[in-house]
Amino acid sequence: MAPDTQRTLVHLLRHGEVYNPEGILYGRRDGFHLSELGQQMAQRVADVVGDRDIVHIRTSPLERARETGAPLAQARGLEMVVDERVIESTNLFEGISFGEGAKTLLKRPGLWRHLYNPFKPSWGEPYEHMAARMMAAVYDARDAARGHEAVIVSHQLPIWTTRLHVEHKSFVHDPRKRQCTLCSLTTLHFDGDELTRVSFSEPAGDLIPVKDKNAPFSAGGAPAEKRP
Repeated sequence: MAPDTQRTLVHLLRHGEVYNPEGILYGRRDGFHLSELGQQMAQRVADVVGDRDIVHIRTSPLERARETGAPLAQARGLEMVVDERVIESTNLFEGISFGEGAKTLLKRPGLWRHLYNPFKPSWGEPYEHMAARMMAAVYDARDAARGHEAVIVSHQLPIWTTRLHVEHKSFVHDPRKRQCTLCSLTTLHFDGDELTRVSFSEPAGDLIPVKDKNAPFSAGGAPAEKRP
């Protein structure tokens, strides 16, 4: 007889470093691939978790996500499911160089009109919409991997928004304080259909450049000395 409770893990995997020397906020744009270091990060994930009981992998359609999931899919002998619901969020600042981080906004007052409502946010896809589409994909991945583990390869803001949603926290936040570094795993633990806890790990954490640890449009995680 099957157990009453099936423990299932759904790992939200952020993509690896992207080759982006101009610091463009690339958003949903095509043509942004993993850098050489990003490829190393993706392979590190496969090396670290490739022997886990992962039976299902789905990924954002963007190149950087599919390239991140490929080594793990190969290690597990799985076909990746491309899922539009886990794509990057829309953003009115897409295509702008943020090489100077937040200073870019200060130097371009023409962009300020998009900042009137951080609760929505007014410059991009509403947080509620993002959380809803991500959770729909999470539930499908959970159901496809009942009693095992699944991986969803997505992007920083959708993953972080999902975590805020499941932890019942405000969507309004400081991007520099997101715990969602490159190739990190935000893991949702399910007993049956019930989400019981969230955990976080960095299988490629030692490969992340220190300067990226608190960059809003790069790694976006805590400084190295504060890493869990």
